[in-house]
Amino acid sequence: MITPEQFSKITNSLPFLKHADNQLISEFRDSVFMTSIPAGKDVYVEGDYPDSIALVISGVVRVYKIGHTGREITLYRFGLGESCILTVNAILSQKSFPAIATAEEDIEAVMISGDIFRDWVKRYDLWREFVFDLLSDRLSIVMTVIDEILFQRMDERIAAWLVNQSTVQNVIQVTHQEIAAELGSSREVISRILEEFKQEGLIEMSRGKINIINREGLESRSVL
Repeated sequence: MITPEQFSKITNSLPFLKHADNQLISEFRDSVFMTSIPAGKDVYVEGDYPDSIALVISGVVRVYKIGHTGREITLYRFGLGESCILTVNAILSQKSFPAIATAEEDIEAVMISGDIFRDWVKRYDLWREFVFDLLSDRLSIVMTVIDEILFQRMDERIAAWLVNQSTVQNVIQVTHQEIAAELGSSREVISRILEEFKQEGLIEMSRGKINIINREGLESRSVL
């Protein structure tokens, strides 16, 4: 059960609740609870059978896969007012979680048990629409990741990633290994391509930092 103050905060993060009927609101307030997850903690790991789902009120969760070779690839992130579609799928199908979900920042979340989640999907149109919108949005992101992996060159993907990350400032604090984990490549491949960008006068590099000095040139190398 949550307090009126907590419900007010949750409603600001989950606007669909403002349109919910009294029955759903009553059940929501009686059934959910708040939790905190520190940065760096795994929410779920591959093989887990989730018995509850988190709706994020603050913070960011990264969902990723690790292959047999040890390479990582980011599937998507979710944050304010969002949840994890792989958790949704695992709860609805009652199957195991197929990836790893880790808190990148301190998380505050609303927790809903799997049984209640499934029940609301059956009984409430508004809740079902909210869930299906989550699935649609995240599926689109995952399909984009698959398209990039299968059909785009790594140099184009790195250039696009750097451009996207530099929308606020030209200096990006990131390691080559972190870029590799984002894009599903090896550190050696990332380092080689970044060195090419450096030789072309597109970027400058220092320990843990990449400075974009020719944004237009980098954009021309990207898939944006």
